[in-house]
Amino acid sequence: MGYLVGMTGAGGGALMTPMLVLLFNVKPSTAIFSDLVASVVMRPIGAVVHLGKRTVNLRLVGWMVVGSVPAAFLGTYILHLIGNSATAEDNVQRALGAALLLGAAAMLARQILDRRNEQRREGVVHELAVRPVAAIVIGVVGGLVVGITSVGSGSLMIVLLLFVYPEIGAKQLVGTDLTQAVPLTCAAALGAVAFGHVELSVTSSLVLGGVPGVLVGSLVSSRAPDRLIRPVITFVILASGLKYVGVGTVELGWTLCALLLVAAAFWLGRSRLAETPSSGAPEPDTGQASGAGSSPSRG
Repeated sequence: MGYLVGMTGAGGGALMTPMLVLLFNVKPSTAIFSDLVASVVMRPIGAVVHLGKRTVNLRLVGWMVVGSVPAAFLGTYILHLIGNSATAEDNVQRALGAALLLGAAAMLARQILDRRNEQRREGVVHELAVRPVAAIVIGVVGGLVVGITSVGSGSLMIVLLLFVYPEIGAKQLVGTDLTQAVPLTCAAALGAVAFGHVELSVTSSLVLGGVPGVLVGSLVSSRAPDRLIRPVITFVILASGLKYVGVGTVELGWTLCALLLVAAAFWLGRSRLAETPSSGAPEPDTGQASGAGSSPSRG
């Protein structure tokens, strides 16, 4: 998970929290709080790497923090008010699932729009015309969701940034998103320590595994093709979201298999369509070449 965070900016709360709950039977609220505290150690490492590579717009970061930090405190307080009853735990899981499904749907929609519009995303992050109001709104939405579910600093907020700034490549926005996530996760973690239950054994294990993963992922992120990483993360986020909103294990397995088959068929269809023009193109060229060659022979 640390590697995915460093590579794409997503994967922290969106993937770590579901794994803690589904694989290790950690209570959802405890998993959220422990993941937030672990993120305080992991995300600054990725931010430092991207700052060194100049893939961060500090002005955009500043405006997002204005909205995200107070919203994160509010989110952790709301989670505290929800309580630790069985009903409250179920509500937390459903809220987490809704956030995950929203992020997956937005990522898929953005990818489709980019392909349809042939958006190349060749803008430079330092030349970005920052929109303060939009940045603050993104910060408020992301901060509130992060405080309640620990999801949003990467999986949701990076998607919102992609929609607001379509001219900037995802890799450049990953650096900006990782940097703004540092004060955001610090605020949410302080709220978690104040209002929640942090499991030190879980948090320390996450840090031990996540720190080297974030470092390696951040170093590789400037070279890895984003188009190969995003679909995998979208798929995993979708799977986690469906599980949390109440889809049964068997139904979830069949649903994911069906989605994989549809995606494979779509990819094969696009590949054949892409090959069709190239296979038909040589015919007229050959005819022109033979005609051109017959003229000198007559002469």
